[in-house]
Amino acid sequence: MEKTNREKIGKLVGMAVLLAILIVLQLIGNFIHIGPTSISLVLIPIALGAMLFGPIYGGFLGLVFGIIVLIGGITGTDAFTNILLNENPVGTVIICIAKSTVAGVVAGLVFKLISKFNSLVASFVAAALVPIINTGLFILGGLTLVGPTLTSHFVAEGTTLLYFLVIGCAGLNFIAEFAVNLIFAPALNRLCLLIKDKQIR
Repeated sequence: MEKTNREKIGKLVGMAVLLAILIVLQLIGNFIHIGPTSISLVLIPIALGAMLFGPIYGGFLGLVFGIIVLIGGITGTDAFTNILLNENPVGTVIICIAKSTVAGVVAGLVFKLISKFNSLVASFVAAALVPIINTGLFILGGLTLVGPTLTSHFVAEGTTLLYFLVIGCAGLNFIAEFAVNLIFAPALNRLCLLIKDKQIR
C-alpha cells in the first residue's frame, strides 16, 4: 500500500512538473516562428510523459498543449490560429486538440509495446512519432477542415494548399521538431530507466 501511494504521488508530481515545463516551452515557442507557425518545443515533455506514465497521460499533455494553442488564438498572441478560429472555429478546435492528443496517446502505446524488447529503440520511436503524428494530422486537418480559410489568407498565387502546408507550414518546423526530439531521445530513455529503477527500490 505504501509503495502504491508513493508511486501515485510520484506520478502526480511528475505530471505537474511536465505540465509546468510544457506551459513555459509553449510560451517561449510562441516567439520562435519559421513561416506562419511557431515551433512546438512542447513535443519533448509530451513524449516524456507518454514514456514515463503511459498513453493516457501522454494524451493529456497533448490535450493541454492543444488548449494552450487555442488560448493563444483567442487572445491573439498566436496570429495564425487567431485567423483560423475567427473564420472556422470548429475545424480549428478539432485540429488543435486532436493532433497533439493523438500524438501523445500513440507515442505512449508504441513505447509500452517496444520497451518490452528494447527501451532505447522504444524511446527513439516514441520521440519520433510525436512530431510525425502532430505534423501529419495538422496537414490532414488543414486540407480537409480549414482549407478555404488557409487558401484565402496564406496560399500565394501560383502555389497549392498542399505546398503551403507541407513546405510553408510544416517544412523547417517539422525538421527542427523531429531533430530535437531525436537528439533528446537517449536522455529521455535514461531518465525513464532511472525513475523506474527508483520506483522498484
